[in-house]
Amino acid sequence: MSLNKVMLIGNVGQDPSVRYLDQNSAQGATKVASFTLATTERYRDRNGETRENTEWHNIVAWRNNADVVERFVHKGTQLYIEGRLRTRSWTDQTGNKRYTTEVVTDTLQLLGRRPDGQGESAPATAPAAAPAFQQPRPQQPAYQPAQASAPVVPPPAAPVSDAGQGDDDLPF
Repeated sequence: MSLNKVMLIGNVGQDPSVRYLDQNSAQGATKVASFTLATTERYRDRNGETRENTEWHNIVAWRNNADVVERFVHKGTQLYIEGRLRTRSWTDQTGNKRYTTEVVTDTLQLLGRRPDGQGESAPATAPAAAPAFQQPRPQQPAYQPAQASAPVVPPPAAPVSDAGQGDDDLPF
């Protein structure tokens, strides 16, 4: 058994690049969008100072996900992405073999608020033709402390009667 799954929440580093492939096919061109996504880990070091470590991920979205990226994703957009890792290799102009690792999207979800200037006229969800895109959920804080509530008390157990039972040496 094997598993290749990536889940990321981060901000888009630059406006996506959208390309069209297979322009000779009868169904039209296949759309592919690529962009970078930054994820930042924040922690405190031994001296109590806050440190940040930012990782940059290469993201590739195909077909319907590429449509959503083209319409709604721009530099700074916060996204949730589920996908899988893919490593490609090629030979560059000088004859050196190069490698790149990308996250190929399976699920793409917009997070955060709409940018300023996009009022009610801007669509909040993807078109119905994009089944892999999920409608954004309302933004919630990452951590919500549990609300104080009355403790759950189980009902009292019914009394147990030994009447009609033989003498067993079993402890249960």
